[in-house]
Amino acid sequence: MVASRRRELQSTKPNDYDKFQRRDLESGGNASARVRFRDIVHATIDIRRGTEIKHKLMEGIDRGSMEKYRKSDQQLKEISNKRVRKFYEDQNERLDDWLEIDTLVMALADDVLDSMNPRDMDHDGVAETGGPLQGSGERVECFLPDEEREKRRKAARNATWAININVIANVLLLVAKCVAAGFSSSLSLIASLVDSALDLLCTLIIWSTSRLVGWKLDKLKTKFPVGRRRLEPIGILVFSVIMIVSFLQILQEAVEKLLPSGKHEVTELPPIAVGAMLSTIIVKGIIWFGCIRVKTTSVQALAQDCKTDVFFNTLSLLFPVIGHRFSIWWLDPVGAALLSLFIIYDWAGTCLENVTRLTGVAAPDRTARKMLFLAWRFSPVVEGYKAVKSYHAGDGVWVEMDILFDGKTPLQKAHDVAETLQYCCEGLGEVDRAFVTMDYTSQGPTGHATENL
Repeated sequence: MVASRRRELQSTKPNDYDKFQRRDLESGGNASARVRFRDIVHATIDIRRGTEIKHKLMEGIDRGSMEKYRKSDQQLKEISNKRVRKFYEDQNERLDDWLEIDTLVMALADDVLDSMNPRDMDHDGVAETGGPLQGSGERVECFLPDEEREKRRKAARNATWAININVIANVLLLVAKCVAAGFSSSLSLIASLVDSALDLLCTLIIWSTSRLVGWKLDKLKTKFPVGRRRLEPIGILVFSVIMIVSFLQILQEAVEKLLPSGKHEVTELPPIAVGAMLSTIIVKGIIWFGCIRVKTTSVQALAQDCKTDVFFNTLSLLFPVIGHRFSIWWLDPVGAALLSLFIIYDWAGTCLENVTRLTGVAAPDRTARKMLFLAWRFSPVVEGYKAVKSYHAGDGVWVEMDILFDGKTPLQKAHDVAETLQYCCEGLGEVDRAFVTMDYTSQGPTGHATENL
């Protein structure tokens, strides 16, 4: 007791020490000793409860039971049937997801549980001892394995590089095409010029939204209490609409040129225009292959745009060149019309995808399975689950879990398990936010009014 008392006094601030002394003198030390004893008892109970939950989470399941189903690369190569090989490749992918979930739980659960029940040693309403989560500002990424943290840092760094390179490349290509368009009246070239201008606008939208999402200002945290992650898909949605409207104008001009009242003349591309188109194809091709490796929504949108530009500019170059070579006047406007229809179709799909994500479409099957893996990983410490839902709220996924406990389960234990599960959910890269609710019976309502669905 004396040693414990000494450690406590050493860990307190000077003014706390005065409080302890004054309170001990006023009460003769007996009341203080009883308070200290009661605190020690409560702390011991909390530690035992946390240790029990940790033990069940770490040892309650056979963590290596699934690895026997994994096929090595050599075994996959020896499978001649493509469908069978695809089945085992998908199975390996699911095993990878299970390992990710298991690693996440093993890394996070210990620190999260240690952060529960902070101790108010001097009973002044302020906890003197917190936990790892309090020290990190409730950020969980710092508790993940080094490999995972380095993977996420590398992805963020690559995304920044991809966006910056796209800005520079689009500015240079836009200038080159403006010069080339001054020497030619080709409608295909004008369509390519409009595409480059919109590419620059797209990149600037993505660049600005990524900066806004990354700002860590207290005023913004108050105004946007659940973050600003949905700014990125909204930016891409706005750009998709601009792209569709712009190419509808190009399509209209191409149709007017094909009408009997239009100008029927063969268009010639000067060498400077050919050079500008070729440089666009080469630069966009390089950026495309660089961006497809970065698996973030913004960079994948840029990769899609670069891929579209490669095909678009290749055909924009071929149509007027072939039309001039064989004196086919209608080939250039027909090419511009076909290219416009392709761009409208392509970006209409992107627009629809972002609209459905913003309106709460269900998460992909792989993400939904990962949430079920996580629920199963917590099966040793819960009685069951009433519901596990995962859906998009923008690019990221929101998760709702309704877990079951025995009606006699202490509130402290139920809270510690539920909140640990919630933090583990939010530790996944694809999950923006998780909600874990508790119930004591599998019967009854699910917790949401159907009028709001």
